[in-house]
Amino acid sequence: MKKDIAIIGGGIGGCMAALSAVKLGKKVVMTEETKWIGGQLTSQAVPPDEHPWIEEFGCTETYRKFRNEVRDYYKKNYPLNENAKNNNRLNPGNGWVSRIAHEPRVALNILYDFLQPYLSNGQIELLLEHKITGVEVNNDEIKQVYVQNLLTEEEIEIEAQFFLDATELGDVLPLAGAEYSIGAEAKSETAEYHALDVGDPQDMQSITHVFALEFAEGENHTIEKPEQYEFWRNYQAPFLKHKQISEYIPEADTGESKILPLFQDESNRLPLWEYRRIIDANQFTDGFFKGDISLINWPQNDYWLGSIIDVSPEEKATHLKGAKQLSLSLLYWLQTEAPRADGGKGYPELKLRPDITGTDDGFAMHPYIRESRRIKALQTVVEEDINADLRGGAGIKTLENSVGIGAYRIDLHPTTKSNRLFYAKSYPFEIPLGSLIPVRIKNLIPACKNIGTTQVTNGCFRVHPVEWNIGEAAGTLAAFSINSDISLHEIYNSPDRIKEYQSLLVDRGISLHWPEITTI
Repeated sequence: MKKDIAIIGGGIGGCMAALSAVKLGKKVVMTEETKWIGGQLTSQAVPPDEHPWIEEFGCTETYRKFRNEVRDYYKKNYPLNENAKNNNRLNPGNGWVSRIAHEPRVALNILYDFLQPYLSNGQIELLLEHKITGVEVNNDEIKQVYVQNLLTEEEIEIEAQFFLDATELGDVLPLAGAEYSIGAEAKSETAEYHALDVGDPQDMQSITHVFALEFAEGENHTIEKPEQYEFWRNYQAPFLKHKQISEYIPEADTGESKILPLFQDESNRLPLWEYRRIIDANQFTDGFFKGDISLINWPQNDYWLGSIIDVSPEEKATHLKGAKQLSLSLLYWLQTEAPRADGGKGYPELKLRPDITGTDDGFAMHPYIRESRRIKALQTVVEEDINADLRGGAGIKTLENSVGIGAYRIDLHPTTKSNRLFYAKSYPFEIPLGSLIPVRIKNLIPACKNIGTTQVTNGCFRVHPVEWNIGEAAGTLAAFSINSDISLHEIYNSPDRIKEYQSLLVDRGISLHWPEITTI
């Protein structure tokens, strides 16, 4: 198979890279390991994490269109009550961590709507349930990649002028021999104030195996006791003052224990159930939904007992199983032991919803990945670029070579070795062109959370609208390089070429700079 651009990975970044490239006339193949495109939004079942200004500004035009279409989808297709129907800022689940918490399948439908014209005309060829197995490189240039059909084991050879890594773990990078980082860098490597004195590539952020639950009042949906339940029920990490499975969570900035009720009570504390709730039944006509539906991605099911990147297949399998067993154990505890407001124990009414996740068991197709391999790039984003405390009054760092914008606090979940949590206010940031260009491989572009960041700055570059912007910038960059017959390094080193490329981005509704605003 021969295409202009091969995109390995069909998550948010991959989809937006494909859309951007075909709009510039390129022919694209996009592969995806799971049954669903969309990554975080769909196969990992994580509603959008966004900055506080998202309703007014601070995202690309296509991301704005996506958000609007989510709301329109519910208003056109669901029996909303009048208040919800007339709400210009409808949040289908009223989840308090997201301004637009919605079902994974709705995101999936809208992403297909974006891509369908180009699937129909043949500009995009989509290979679902295909995983990369090999890469051939000659003179620092990728010649072919090999992907395997996970159902038939058939192997396909793909040739292209550019190869974009949009996989969740950065899987193209090691196979191509590209330089990359994983885990925690040492202070001597990045010079970041909060880097560790001694780095450790296996000190990765925790992963989470998300699952979907409905509150089915009056019913009993208690699952069988999970295999590892006793372990997880009694597990207490040395860095926490409470058990992993409990009503307590760690404060993001201090690690101190705080209690959150499962459901709303007289304390007025934010309830966990509403954290990533995607259906608030009260916004629909009476009786349409039996109960609320929520996606369970809480501190209680963050898994940090080991990394799944650059370890043996056996170790990876152990940790993937462990992550799912932790989530199953959390569910069983919720159904049987969680303290009830009425003095009882357990909520057997909590029902797994396989149809929500597109799986047989109600668990997401893929664990939520916060941190992947990160390419060694011509320009690396470091903590001093965005940490509000370290920048003092310097404000937003404006970049001449910006390819987009983002905003989110620096937020590291507990890591697998040092177990550190790290939380810091940040200034809104700009994405440098150099973070998308490898130091050596000529025709490889990272297209999601695998760009040139550090572990610390990855803590805010990993969220949905930023990955969306990165994908658009990456697809546009590959198409611009082909159409202009100029290499990535030549673009990077030419102010005139950078401006030409930036003009393309602006024409496509990508903001390059922020107005002067406060921190988050």
